[in-house]
Parts: sequence; C-alpha cells; structure tokens
Amino acid sequence: MKTVINQRIVLAKRPVGEPKHSDFRIEQVELNELKQGEILLKTIYLSLDPYMRGRMSDAPSYAAPVEIGEVMVGGTVSQVMASKNPKFKEGEWVLSGNGWQGYAISDGTACQSLGMQPEHPSWALGILGCLALLLIWGCWTLVSLKPVKL
Repeated sequence: MKTVINQRIVLAKRPVGEPKHSDFRIEQVELNELKQGEILLKTIYLSLDPYMRGRMSDAPSYAAPVEIGEVMVGGTVSQVMASKNPKFKEGEWVLSGNGWQGYAISDGTACQSLGMQPEHPSWALGILGCLALLLIWGCWTLVSLKPVKL
C-alpha cells in the first residue's frame, strides 16, 4: 500500500454558542500500513446532522462528547481502497461512521456493505440523515404508533 496522507478535521476547543472555524483544526497525518483484518476506506459522502452540535459539548448527554483533538464524528459512505479483510473487496462501497476525514482504517465491524456499484450510495445516509431515523424510531417506540385499517 502506498503512503496515504489523511486530512481530518478535529475538535480544537468546545464551542461557545454557534460553532466557529476556530473551534476546529485541520490536520494531515500519515496512515499506518494495513494490518491483517483491516480495510482502508476513502470517504465519499459525509452526513452532517444536528446531533453533532451536542457532541461538541461536554454537557451530560445520551452520547459521549467528542474529545478535544479527536476527529469529529459523522456517518459516512466510503469506498474500500485496500483490503486485508476477507469480508471486504477493494472497490466495494460501505456505510460507516468515520467522521470528518478523508480516509480511515477500519477492522470492518462497523461497516455495512453497499455492494460494488450501488446506484445511489449517498442514500445510505438517509434522505434526511439521522434526524429522519430518530423521527421514525420515536414514532414507533415512544409514541407507539400502530397500523390501523381505514
């Protein structure tokens, strides 16, 4: 595998009010060689969702905050650029959560295959992103909606 330089956006400090450019930092890091069982993913699509603002804060929440200096979280659709994992082939598309970065190395456990040539790969992130999934979950779980005959 040739050397891959990964450009990533990390949380530089906790935003006060609306996030600003100065709350983030762009870093370039060289990725390690793949180990057995790993895949190299290139981010093609990134889902930017409202929940990410809460993850920038260290206030108590349903999800852990992004640590200062860590890559910002986010759902991604990526393409496998190199594979040492028998479950994934080079060129395959996957749904994953690699966050705000150009490349990621993964063991594949958090990746869902979208196949070799998905017709609309960005749709895997959801038409309305995480917000739509939360709405659907809330309707079925919290409100207990049930099908009815009209």
